[in-house]
Amino acid sequence: MFDESPQRQTPDALMLRGFWYRALASERVRRNRLERAMLLDIPLVLGRDPQSKPFALQDACPHRGMPLSCGHFEGGQVECSYHGWRFDAQSGQCQLIPSLTADQKMKVDRIYAGSYACEEQDGFVWVFVPEPGPAGAGFTRRADPTAGAPLVSKFGDKYKLAYLTSDLPCSVDHGIIGLMDPAHGPFVHQAWWWRSRDSIHEKQKAFEPISMGFRMSAHTPSSNSAPYKLLKLYADADSITTTIDFTLPNMRWETVRAGKYWFSSLTTVTPITRRHCRIDVVAAWNFFRWVPFGTELLKFVFAKFVEQDRKTMEEQSEGLKHNPHLMLIDDADRPAKWYFQLKQAHLEARRSGGEMKHPMEGPVTLRWRS
Repeated sequence: MFDESPQRQTPDALMLRGFWYRALASERVRRNRLERAMLLDIPLVLGRDPQSKPFALQDACPHRGMPLSCGHFEGGQVECSYHGWRFDAQSGQCQLIPSLTADQKMKVDRIYAGSYACEEQDGFVWVFVPEPGPAGAGFTRRADPTAGAPLVSKFGDKYKLAYLTSDLPCSVDHGIIGLMDPAHGPFVHQAWWWRSRDSIHEKQKAFEPISMGFRMSAHTPSSNSAPYKLLKLYADADSITTTIDFTLPNMRWETVRAGKYWFSSLTTVTPITRRHCRIDVVAAWNFFRWVPFGTELLKFVFAKFVEQDRKTMEEQSEGLKHNPHLMLIDDADRPAKWYFQLKQAHLEARRSGGEMKHPMEGPVTLRWRS
């Protein structure tokens, strides 16, 4: 039995390392150009090597801290604009220090600029942000992650793919609990083609623990959402089901199935700084592929939702300037509580070196009105 009294909690805005994060849309990372990005308060410089493979380096020369993004990129090497030090774009290994004389035997190849594992998936360049190394000047050769960057789930070879992105003026914690909040829909996401405030009614959903997160088990989508009704009609399906997962550090996975048709999305809330994050939605689907402007129509719907969330976060940020404690209630705010508990369990396991203790003991059914 859950305690039904409100619980006060304040997000700590601590940004989790040891995970993959979306850095930039692929179209922004071009050959022969250096592009700046910020992830977890870390300034990065991104680009593509001569084989078009993306790379990411910390945007600071280990010599005197000059941003490498101010320098030059040619032949797979990044050259610092201050003293001409050159670094291999993929490994970060130093290739040349022009000021050294012939008799100075400094081992240049032992010097590294900060280098980050980098992968391109579903229209985005992902960067793996490892746990921080020991304090001190310079960097060593990076250790690559044991798993690759996440992919949007797909259930066939023929599908459409689209993405949307928007900056949010809040910490990653507020962005994430806003993303998973089940009760704000009738008040924030109102539209004649979606739902109205008058359509609010009681809902009941089953949740279960999964590795590093939790799942809203397969269920019939809300009866007050017009697009779901349209999809069921289009698919001529007996039923339509939705499954929603959340996994650390910042990922919301959704899969909708209606007969042979499907829709899948991976939404991330990326921490840029402690007070600024970005929401990126990448979706894949195999229905309405023949409809002219179908992709543009779906992007319009998502853009409407994302803009409504962004505006809400912008307004909420005014109140959050005073760092109030949050009053989280059951059952609608239980996913937010699980997020904070998962985060703390992960941090504790990292600190102790032990196994992560999941905050959910087993399946749970939650009820709320929306």
